[in-house]
Amino acid sequence: MVIEQELSIREKSIVFIGFMGVGKTTVAKLVAKKLYRDFIDIDQEIEKEFQMPITQIFDQLGEKKFREKERKYVLHYCKQPLKVISLGGGAFMQEEIREACLKHSIVFYLDISWESWKERLHMLVDSRPVLQNKSIQDIHSLFNERKTFYEEHNSRLLTDDYNPEEVADYIIDSLKLAWELYD
Repeated sequence: MVIEQELSIREKSIVFIGFMGVGKTTVAKLVAKKLYRDFIDIDQEIEKEFQMPITQIFDQLGEKKFREKERKYVLHYCKQPLKVISLGGGAFMQEEIREACLKHSIVFYLDISWESWKERLHMLVDSRPVLQNKSIQDIHSLFNERKTFYEEHNSRLLTDDYNPEEVADYIIDSLKLAWELYD
């Protein structure tokens, strides 16, 4: 029998969720650096294991295989202490991942308006398998569908008017306040 010890709020890993291209990886790297924590990008971990980019994994092995691997990595890392983890945009659609992250980590939802996100589309479409061969209406539907899953979080920040450095500083300030309040 394995007994899971509850981590203190200071020790809990920090998980970033949000739609693809919102800046989860960029912000998570900054937060990790400023808090002297290990940074984990789930998509990069999967790419390392399969030794190919996500688009190729989707093409050759299928989304199901990718999602299984994604679940394995997230369930492992979200229970570890003192990590900063960036999830792929679709990871939080899996109930098991949502429940584990909310139970074992602090979940930050980096939100973005459709208008701001659309300005980034041209930079994302080639590297994101779920965007390929989709109309703007299909992508807008996906954007709205995923937002409902992201609503389960510990904290949310609308990133439209902030650069990654400002977002990271805001998150760190809010974490430090929470640590003081709950310590």
